[in-house]
Amino acid sequence: MKHLTLKTTNGSFEILIAESLKNIRDYLPEKRAIILTDRHVASLYRGQFPDLPVIEIESGETNKNLETVNDVYRKLIDLEADRSTFLLGIGGGIVTDVTGFIGSTFLRGIDYGFVASTVLAQVDAAIGGKNGVNYSGYKNLIGTIRQPRFVICDLEMLRTLPTEEVRSGFAEIVKTAAVRDASLFAFLEDNIEKAVSLDLKVMEKIIAECVRIKTEIVSQDEKESGQRRLLNFGHSFGHAIEKVSGLTHGESVSIGMCLSVDFSVKRNILTPESSARLKNLLTKINLPTRILFQKEAIVQAMRKDKKRENENLHFVFLHDIGDARTELISLSELKEFLDDLC
Repeated sequence: MKHLTLKTTNGSFEILIAESLKNIRDYLPEKRAIILTDRHVASLYRGQFPDLPVIEIESGETNKNLETVNDVYRKLIDLEADRSTFLLGIGGGIVTDVTGFIGSTFLRGIDYGFVASTVLAQVDAAIGGKNGVNYSGYKNLIGTIRQPRFVICDLEMLRTLPTEEVRSGFAEIVKTAAVRDASLFAFLEDNIEKAVSLDLKVMEKIIAECVRIKTEIVSQDEKESGQRRLLNFGHSFGHAIEKVSGLTHGESVSIGMCLSVDFSVKRNILTPESSARLKNLLTKINLPTRILFQKEAIVQAMRKDKKRENENLHFVFLHDIGDARTELISLSELKEFLDDLC
């Protein structure tokens, strides 16, 4: 088991990699706790949950919204939850996002923690304190930044994931390596078959490295005013594609990263060889690297991006594998780039 600590101005928070859901009692505070999970995770693991009240939400991205939040608020009130109640989210990124948002807002904030059960949650969604819900189909348009007391990454829980969900989570792994760690990227290139087949030794290293990178960035820029924006590599295009295409988050981010490196090559800040390395790695994971799309729909979706400032957007360009940089560019420039592609 690897133990990492995220330090912010608000305190220190534990992240435990390769710890087990079965040991969750060791990390819960003595005060009263309530579990929040989704129906799919409950069907697989409820027998391993501690003897606590359980609130179940529906599975799927379409349920990460204010209607779900309102329903959980009502159930917490029915359970007579108060400010001393601890909320434990067990599940993937949707569960951790909803748990964090509710924990940040219910009674003006109660303590909460996560047991992350998917690749996406363990390397990204559960780490760093971003908690959000979708609104009118737009990703994470409403949210908070507040840290969980702990995150447990149970690698054994990954074994029950569908293959397509494992691959989708790997988009965030590739993103993390591409923006910050060339050696991790090379390790992925050399070990991708073992990684995608969930070899526990390989996955423990990969997840630990991704968590290390993210905690280092978040500890210096918790509120995303500077270098934390690097972690949005591929997401400006990706969120827009996810909105208009119906692809998964990981599939959309994969295509978004490919568009971003194409844009970087067009600007002569990235070599075609480095662009090809990224696309080849995504292809080996069986993630998509291109899509036919409606340009106008993509541009309109990007206008709702959280990173937009008036008519500009904080866009992440890749200068080399392991070297990403943000630049404020106009939406009209992005539209011109898409025009050229079309």
